[in-house]
Amino acid sequence: SKKVFLYKADIRNFKKIEKYFKNTVAIIHLAALSDIVPSIEEPRDYLETNFNGTLNILEAMRKHKVQKIIYAASSSCYGIPKKTPTNEKDKIDTRYPYAFSKYVGEELITHYSKVYKLDYISLRLFNVYGTRSRTNSAYGAALGVFLKQKLSNKPFTVIGNGKQKRDFIHVSDVCDVFIKAVFSKYKNDIFNIGTGSPKSVNEMIKLIGGKKLFIPKRPGEPSVTHANISKVKSKLKWKPRISFKDGINDVLENIDYWKKSILWNKNSIKKATKNWFRYLK
Repeated sequence: SKKVFLYKADIRNFKKIEKYFKNTVAIIHLAALSDIVPSIEEPRDYLETNFNGTLNILEAMRKHKVQKIIYAASSSCYGIPKKTPTNEKDKIDTRYPYAFSKYVGEELITHYSKVYKLDYISLRLFNVYGTRSRTNSAYGAALGVFLKQKLSNKPFTVIGNGKQKRDFIHVSDVCDVFIKAVFSKYKNDIFNIGTGSPKSVNEMIKLIGGKKLFIPKRPGEPSVTHANISKVKSKLKWKPRISFKDGINDVLENIDYWKKSILWNKNSIKKATKNWFRYLK
């Protein structure tokens, strides 16, 4: 689209990003470092990006009088909830630097809203999945790890017994709620974004298809994530539309396409690169 422009910039550098905020109506803030384990190993990187980067965005908004921000928050702020489904008023328990950095980013936004009268909506995303899921991290979301293992013809590494459940929400549904948030007259609130219908890791693997390799359970992980989404349904008039089965099939159709394409032919890297850029165009 001729209406879309892509600029690559580091949100930790105020001088590099503030010029992009001129003549802007609203900001959708998705820039962040993710994953739990790397945040434990490099907490400074996470705080500098997820907190200081958010501060720079807010300051750029203030300088150029941008009124509204939609923030991609994280359900990890709830830690291991004692009860489910989890609603927005439940206890905050940030157990890892990643969760902490995302939550204090949200707190910073609410503070700026009070002091500088900025409008915001914070969307606490649960387990987002979909096509183009990252497969380059050993610590990312389960689906990305499983896709990498499927492409490598390796068994799926299942933590514990695989009965743990996650509130998986398809990325297209997430895009839909961000758009609704941008154009909604509702402001200055926090919403859980999930399906309200958690699925087990074993259910996911059954849909993907493949053998399982069980590994020891990691401490500090919740046995279930389950979003109470009654608030977002009521106030933003949003609800998820894509079923878990249809969402996984969508991902697999995408994977099958790339497996069949020249992109996955290791002996034809140059040709694959040309095909990739042709696909992008």
